[in-house]
Amino acid sequence: MKPAAFDYHRPGTVEEAVGLLAELGDEAKILAGGQSLVPMLSMRLAYFDHLIDISRLPELRGIQARGDQLWIGAGTTETEVGTNAHVRHAVPLLSLATPFVGHFQIRNRGTLGGSIAHADAAGEYPAVALALDAVLEVLSARGRRDIAAADFFTGLWETTMAPDEVLTGVRFPQWDSRSGFAVREFARRHGDFAIAGAVIAVRVDDHGRVSRCAIGLLGLGATPKRATAAETAVTGVPLFEVIPEEVGRAAMSGLDDIPSDLQGSAAYRSRVGAAMTARAWTQAAQQASAGATYA
Repeated sequence: MKPAAFDYHRPGTVEEAVGLLAELGDEAKILAGGQSLVPMLSMRLAYFDHLIDISRLPELRGIQARGDQLWIGAGTTETEVGTNAHVRHAVPLLSLATPFVGHFQIRNRGTLGGSIAHADAAGEYPAVALALDAVLEVLSARGRRDIAAADFFTGLWETTMAPDEVLTGVRFPQWDSRSGFAVREFARRHGDFAIAGAVIAVRVDDHGRVSRCAIGLLGLGATPKRATAAETAVTGVPLFEVIPEEVGRAAMSGLDDIPSDLQGSAAYRSRVGAAMTARAWTQAAQQASAGATYA
């Protein structure tokens, strides 16, 4: 199928893009990498009179250290994120999650900002942003504002961004040494949307106790989830005393909107989610215990 007819706009600056959004209103949609939007348009699942292409704006691309945070431009491709040495050392969870994002052809075109703004509950980058307390920078004709990842995702493909706002960059807190990271998910085939998965970051103190833990869940609700009960349960506990299966069970507690569809029932997804969380915990804990930074 082919998309319905639309007017194509390619602004030269971000300010010009948000100006077009303000002028055209609900009839316009931002086009970044297009790896999610274009298929939806082609299948007539979505329709817009105007597409505003921001994929070639250099101000939306780049990776920079800003104090204790790493800033990544929203237009930075997923391939750039996955292969960048600075990302690999400062925010290892992003590097580990990238190979799970579709296939390499998709990652070559898809962008970090497009993936997060698309807000797919089975998406890896939204789960990482939520788990790591990322801050999302958005711009409109009214000015700039920051949105905490915890306040960003509101429903399937829905966020707290206003229709006239553009996601311009994401700030990720950097984790220091004595930390471990892991991503585990289950899909029917590599590159398919995950049935369930978990992204985990864990840090231990000088005494081997868990001093910080972040667990993001994907495919287990209408939005990416934060396994706060599991995080609380392990914080302050000696790392060697934590039982991975218990972390998995705790991560599934309180989830009341697990989807049930052709890929599996809610009960099945919950079992898969618990298993993926336990496996990710084992891997992340082993790395944290070794006291090594990601390399």
